[in-house]
Amino acid sequence: MFYTYILKSQKSGIYYIGYTGNLRKRLNEHNTGRGRATRINRPWELFYFEEFRIHRDAVQREKQLKSWKSRKALERLKFKTKSRILDK
Repeated sequence: MFYTYILKSQKSGIYYIGYTGNLRKRLNEHNTGRGRATRINRPWELFYFEEFRIHRDAVQREKQLKSWKSRKALERLKFKTKSRILDK
């Protein structure tokens, strides 16, 4: 499975959008400073994610979310389920 995800910085409140094949591992990488773009705004929390069977679909959804450029549009997604993958 592939995931498109949105992280929210607990420090600054900004959002980061990405995609991955291993959501738990990727969140850990963001929070341990292994990503240049996200290192400065640690710690991060998983704000939202979607699951895809095909890599291309996850990439396309990431591009779509990044094109919104609206904090309000992203915040509307917060009512969707986000924790089931990390509870396993």
